[in-house]
Amino acid sequence: MEKAKQRMLSKLREECQAMVRGVYPDREKVLVFGEGNLDARIMLIGEAPGEQETLQKRPFVGKAGKNLDAFVEALGITREELYITNVVKFRPFKIHPRTGTLSNRPPDKEEIGLFYSSLVREVEIVDPAVVVTLGNTALKALLDDRKAAIGALHGRPLTLPGEKARTLFPLYHPASIIYNPKLVEVYQEDLQKLKALMENSEV
Repeated sequence: MEKAKQRMLSKLREECQAMVRGVYPDREKVLVFGEGNLDARIMLIGEAPGEQETLQKRPFVGKAGKNLDAFVEALGITREELYITNVVKFRPFKIHPRTGTLSNRPPDKEEIGLFYSSLVREVEIVDPAVVVTLGNTALKALLDDRKAAIGALHGRPLTLPGEKARTLFPLYHPASIIYNPKLVEVYQEDLQKLKALMENSEV
């Protein structure tokens, strides 16, 4: 089964690369694809790769990797048990007008739309029991609902739209607790809810 999934994901990646070249013929975009256990029960979906992810061509490394370490420690699992990906597969950035330096920005509607269908297929191929979204961008994309808000939906098991019933579990983006320390306790409580869901159900 894992080899079949690997073949399907390889084909999906080739299609993504061709699509991005067609949309941005004059710009070289470094794509960072998902990685991990192809038979994972939990699939973690972030927003988009940042600088370190783009350099290493791996999701959730650098600062994001430290956030991930805390995530798996709270759940009592290992990174090797997860499949990890992002909604958008290249780094969205803005250029500082004075210094010319690059900084991350949230993906825009066009960028999310480019990858929406491939993200849906990625979820179907890996076939996890639970999809965990980090932050508003991933939540809105997976629900295909621009009005969805993490503040209202965090820590609540939802049903992921699609042919097969799956659980969607929204979490705040780990980076948000850096800027808003009041969310630390809420985030930890939500992680414990997710842990209980995994331990006490058939998902």
